[in-house]
Amino acid sequence: MYQNLEECILDLERHGHLVRIREEVDPYLEMAAIHLKVYEAGGPALLFENVKGSKFRAVSNLFGTIERSKFIFRSTWQAAENLIAMRNDPMKALKQPFKNIENGFAALKALPAKKSTSMPVTAQEISITDLPLIQSWPMDGGAFVTLPQIYSEDPDKPGIMNSNLGMYRVQLTGNEYEVNKEIGLHYQIHRGIGVHQAKATKMGMPLKVSCFVGGPPAHTLSAVMPLPEGLSEITFAGLLSGRRFHYSYIDGYCVSNDADFVITGDIYPGDTKPEGPFGDHLGYYSLIHPFPVMKVKKVYAKPNAIWPFTVVGRPPQEDTSFGQLIHELTGDAIKQEIPGVKEVHAVDAAGVHPLLFAIGSERYTPYQQVKQPTEMLTIANRILGTGQLSLAKYLFITAEENRPLTTHDEVDFMTYILERIDLHRDVHFYTNTTIDTLDYSGTGLNSGSKVVLAAYGDQKRELCKEVPDELKDLREFENARLIMPGVVSIQGPAFTNYASAQQQLQNLCDAIQTRGPIPSCPMIILCDDSTFMSESLQNFLWATFTRSNPSHDIYGVNSYYENKHWGCDNLIIDARTKPHQAPPLVPDPTVERNIERLFVKGASLGGIL
Repeated sequence: MYQNLEECILDLERHGHLVRIREEVDPYLEMAAIHLKVYEAGGPALLFENVKGSKFRAVSNLFGTIERSKFIFRSTWQAAENLIAMRNDPMKALKQPFKNIENGFAALKALPAKKSTSMPVTAQEISITDLPLIQSWPMDGGAFVTLPQIYSEDPDKPGIMNSNLGMYRVQLTGNEYEVNKEIGLHYQIHRGIGVHQAKATKMGMPLKVSCFVGGPPAHTLSAVMPLPEGLSEITFAGLLSGRRFHYSYIDGYCVSNDADFVITGDIYPGDTKPEGPFGDHLGYYSLIHPFPVMKVKKVYAKPNAIWPFTVVGRPPQEDTSFGQLIHELTGDAIKQEIPGVKEVHAVDAAGVHPLLFAIGSERYTPYQQVKQPTEMLTIANRILGTGQLSLAKYLFITAEENRPLTTHDEVDFMTYILERIDLHRDVHFYTNTTIDTLDYSGTGLNSGSKVVLAAYGDQKRELCKEVPDELKDLREFENARLIMPGVVSIQGPAFTNYASAQQQLQNLCDAIQTRGPIPSCPMIILCDDSTFMSESLQNFLWATFTRSNPSHDIYGVNSYYENKHWGCDNLIIDARTKPHQAPPLVPDPTVERNIERLFVKGASLGGIL
């Protein structure tokens, strides 16, 4: 397996998975724009050999396809899969002891190894401004590290076996950061580094942090892995790379001997500065907020170091492949953690966190003739109380009965639920709670609401396969379009504020109600552009679930409260853009024209698209 990043790059090149870009390319917007075009075309990994303003090369799109990712980890994938399965189900090891001896040896070889010699990463000490300062989107606050491995240790129990390795974005330039002396560290709730910083703050001491960039690709993937309790990211990095994670300590900071670059520094208690904006994986900018400042101690680079990066934006992007890899490695972990769960799918097209689909079980009352969600509601609470799944806003959950289901066939799954949902009984809200830090549809940073739509039992309705007449030619609301069976989008006036919206939605509900019941259309989406909303399933999933806050934006035809439970005849989601929401990501047209030079015949990327 690869000893370093360059070995991986050369291997990919030999097998036709990588292209070198010889021409000088500007890290301000151009590199990201090139990456996005090549990723969208399903193209190769890209090695930028001539980065304007930096002597270092850069590589992107390493994980751009699931096939390439599996190729990179082809010799260690099975061992990693086996070890995670063994952690999830220890009884397997007892039932098949000889088969699992190999897993034990793999785990033993994965333990980190401390070394005081052979540290190529410390060969040269550089400055932040020597790095490829890549800015992806026009409104970004500066240059960011997009594939960092942020290392911290538990102040109560220092040492590498009590460490956290996570991927939290790092702002290198811009805003109020003192150039070469300060960088911004943005981490969200439910992150391990937060626990470490809280302890350090309580002790009145700074938290020592190291930012590793590059090294074997396994180290990058390990930083984003949701691993079973007790299996550290450092150990997993060794397992997936097929060799121990080599590290040393310099000035009290942990240094990865395998990395291409290392930035060390301190986070002091209460020390924050404005961080952002940053074009993020929901397809919008995350805005400026105070986040911890890292006081830079040293910046190291190995000889011929290579800077890996990615570009995040409206899905699908390269991090979609990360998600697929993670699911394949840890897909069964959720079944072990939450009994009764068959599948949980964080829908990538909706930006992952906003929308979950789940298949549970329904075993509480098999003796009753009336079928309704019971166990599923218990499972839903467990899902929304588990790790990063707790950041979700919308959870659609059902249980299989007469035929198999998968959450990955989005239309079939939603159709199954909409055919069975009782909108008077099956809509359950959670208000004034936490949502994803990057989601600006709520009431404030990290704040919003959730809704569970749980459906089970016999089919209750046939879903409309064209727009019902009752939804056509409504005053102020026009261009009704079918999105999928049972779901129709309607275009309305621009959203101004919630007081006006409530009146507008009441008018819409009243207008529909006067035309008679429409049981075939349980879900109606109010939007700014119903043609866009109905053009593709991806548009519907993205725009609806990233632009709505359940408690504020769900309405209903003939809605009512009974003993504090809300119900309706037809669910309406107001997915119009709101003034408080973040702006969407839009490429710079001048940059788009400039990079065409690289795709013409004879240029490095000629024939790629």
